[in-house]
Amino acid sequence: PNVHIQTGDVTRLPYADASVDAVVCTQVYEYVHDVDLALRELHRVLRPGGRAVVVDTDWASCVWNASDPARMQRMLETWDGHCPHPHLPRSLRRRMERAGLRVDACKAVVLLNHRFDPDTYSHGMIGMLTAYAGRRIGADIAAEWSDDLKALGERDEYFFSLNRYLFQASRPE
Repeated sequence: PNVHIQTGDVTRLPYADASVDAVVCTQVYEYVHDVDLALRELHRVLRPGGRAVVVDTDWASCVWNASDPARMQRMLETWDGHCPHPHLPRSLRRRMERAGLRVDACKAVVLLNHRFDPDTYSHGMIGMLTAYAGRRIGADIAAEWSDDLKALGERDEYFFSLNRYLFQASRPE
């Protein structure tokens, strides 16, 4: 009874001013064109003393073992185009503070996959990245990249790491 979940636009939240106790926002702001407006909305709806947790990824933190480093780099650079702010965490603290929030903590959350395993985050990313890059730089290049990762997995040489950044914030009293 104390939890209310609603779908909406983060730049026009459907809540009254100072009416929300807590907000969790995971992997959202990097996909929003006007991040600053969205953060001002977050501040607007949080009650004084209200808390927020915001998690976003800096895609430049991605480390993926590949037999062809140049192709790997090209794939990652292409992937940067999938969202308006692929490196948002670098400026997120300052943006949150400019919106009136107090950033109480910032932590790195490391995703680490050292095996080619269907139950891992990186395994799921391979299909998305292959499809996205395939439409932009060529399906053959993307398929070669994907096949390379699978081959590395078969040789027990697979490695993937990615940092997400968790910001704990609050609206000052």
